[in-house]
Amino acid sequence: MPAAILTRRGFLKTSGSLVITFSLGGLVSRSAAAASAPTAPDVWPFKTVAPDEVDGFVAIDASGKVTIFSGKVDLGTGVRTAMTQIAAEELTVPFGSVDVIQGDTLLTPDQGTTWGSLSIQNGGTQIRQAAATAREALLAQGAQRLGVKRDDVEVRAGRVVAKSTGKSVAYGALIGGKTLSLKVDQKAPLKDPSTYTIVGTPVPRLDIPGKVTGRFTYMQDFKRPGMLHARVVRPPAIKADLLSVDDSAAKQVPGYVATVRKGNFLAVAAKTEWGAIQSAAAIKATWSEWKGLPDEAKLWDFVRTSKVVKDEAVQTVGNSADALKSATKKLSATYNFAIQTHGSIGPSCAVAEFRDGRLTCWSASQATHLLRQQLAQMLTMKAADIRCVYIDGSGCYGRNGHEDAAADAVLIAKELDKPVRVQWMRADEHGWDPKGPPTLFDYRAALGEGGAPTAWESEVFIPYKPAKFTVPLVAAELAGLPADPAFPGNIQQSLAIPYGIPNVKATAHWLADTPLRPSWIRTPGRMQNTFANESFLDECAVAASADPFEYRRRLLKDARGLELLERLVKLAAWTPRAAGAAKAAGEVAQGRGVAYTKYELVRTYVGVVADVDVNTKTGAVQVKRFFVAHDCGQIINPDGLRNQIEGNVVQTVSRTLIEQVTFDRSHVTSLDWRSYPILRFPEVPQVVIDLIDRPKEKPWGAGEPTAAVVPAAIANAIYDAVGARLRSVPFTPDKVLAALKKA
Repeated sequence: MPAAILTRRGFLKTSGSLVITFSLGGLVSRSAAAASAPTAPDVWPFKTVAPDEVDGFVAIDASGKVTIFSGKVDLGTGVRTAMTQIAAEELTVPFGSVDVIQGDTLLTPDQGTTWGSLSIQNGGTQIRQAAATAREALLAQGAQRLGVKRDDVEVRAGRVVAKSTGKSVAYGALIGGKTLSLKVDQKAPLKDPSTYTIVGTPVPRLDIPGKVTGRFTYMQDFKRPGMLHARVVRPPAIKADLLSVDDSAAKQVPGYVATVRKGNFLAVAAKTEWGAIQSAAAIKATWSEWKGLPDEAKLWDFVRTSKVVKDEAVQTVGNSADALKSATKKLSATYNFAIQTHGSIGPSCAVAEFRDGRLTCWSASQATHLLRQQLAQMLTMKAADIRCVYIDGSGCYGRNGHEDAAADAVLIAKELDKPVRVQWMRADEHGWDPKGPPTLFDYRAALGEGGAPTAWESEVFIPYKPAKFTVPLVAAELAGLPADPAFPGNIQQSLAIPYGIPNVKATAHWLADTPLRPSWIRTPGRMQNTFANESFLDECAVAASADPFEYRRRLLKDARGLELLERLVKLAAWTPRAAGAAKAAGEVAQGRGVAYTKYELVRTYVGVVADVDVNTKTGAVQVKRFFVAHDCGQIINPDGLRNQIEGNVVQTVSRTLIEQVTFDRSHVTSLDWRSYPILRFPEVPQVVIDLIDRPKEKPWGAGEPTAAVVPAAIANAIYDAVGARLRSVPFTPDKVLAALKKA
């Protein structure tokens, strides 16, 4: 029975009263769950999504098929494969007998937004503990069924086996079609990592075959019966008011259905996508003028002079002010990191449908539970009457336009009472997705005997953080409907340093305003802050005439961090050098740079070495190789982890060298791949990786940490090559040439 048409009556007919009593009928396919929609209130599945209930995470049918319900979703990161490994390992069932349903607010627990490299660290460990609880209950039930003591049974391939007699009973026979009415036991014993056969092995990713053969269903491919296609007509200025609309020409377009206007929100719907595109182009709308953005050429003046809502001490050690006053050798530097867009290669898309007062929205949102809350707020509906279903999107990298496309589709579907698909165009994606905000830094340090820092001060200027982690829906803002305030993420994280400096003060200046709607973008804040930290530390090493590796090792007190740096030295075949010894002999100079982080000071260690070529005539920088030493504790899938690290490097090289949003006083002007270029295949560096596996440690995340150290490693390598310091991301040729003139 398909997930969305499982009736309450059907559930009650098949459920039982045992401690183990699960029934989900045919609820074993993520794609089936995603493709079905509720038809009336009494036919929604009756299933708990409580995160403290085993039933929230685990189901086993009569055939022994296991379904895992994950609130965390696979954004192309291999998380679904890793979650399958975790569950199969802990339940001791074959990998192929586990399926994972992701991000369906009707079926999956709210495990928080898929962000911050926390899918495995938090979401995976929750699933592991639920699976362990289920396994222990099944062992107890199996022992009872087999008539033996509990310590005489073990699990083998989804069967409870009596060690004394060899008799066995399958999970499906014990539980199939019934619920596990159990609380997740946080003390349920986990399997010994030495017995693992699935976790820690390079299992091929489940999504890759469909993607390389063109059979994979992306959000952009999803359809509903009777669905209309829609396009939003965007204002020419971000906060322009809609004064008048003439849709007479649009009505002549074949397939045109309707024009939807709500405040400053304007859209057209048609029977075909091409009809929607043509209808949108035919609309004649009159808008007011608006020129409220700052002068792009004076962006950093705008940031520095913006009103500070509050200051936050991110790290305080000793008395940095007194240490700086008494120091004889001081350094200072200012860094900045440009506004960047997510640049998703597949523009955002969503489908929405209302039936009997209830809403279902299919979206590639990384936060379906949060999206449900935002849609409920926008429409003044009960969240319980809204179902958000995750379908993989073509590109994410943080909170991009997926949620906004969902809000577009929902508004239009509500007005027309038809299923509606909204597909953004490239100009929508680049122009209207929220941005990684501009980030400005000031640094000061004092160097003592031997060149070691005796004081360190850092200040970052970043948009203020309200209490709620949200980005306002652009459709709600245009339509004048309730919308959340903007919060771009924990962007003060990783400003604190991992080094043993006696006097440290790191301060976040929270600003009242930022030019464009901000959101979290991959490695939000951590990348910018680590770039400034590791660049300035290199400047200190230069002032101390010290090898940058040796300088870091002298300041580190962390054994795992030191081990990682030792392995990185060997991996990169690093030879000691006085930091910044320029090698600008000839037109193209080569350089090497190092950067290190302990992510947010609490998890995942990463060290990298970048090898770069710098053309001293053109200013062009090419990153040739990246060496990465990576310690994220227990590794679930080494192949998937390598994918993540490589993706971090490639995307962040692009962000470091060429990506920057441009704008005028009214709107974003970098609306295509020519004005907002990304790295191309010939520019992709070789990536060499050393994975440090610690099977008995907690698994940490890998979706972001490597990205954090890439910009600083490149900046330090450029300095090593030509003796010019790049302090402003991206490192475009004109910036390189300007730095060379000053060097």
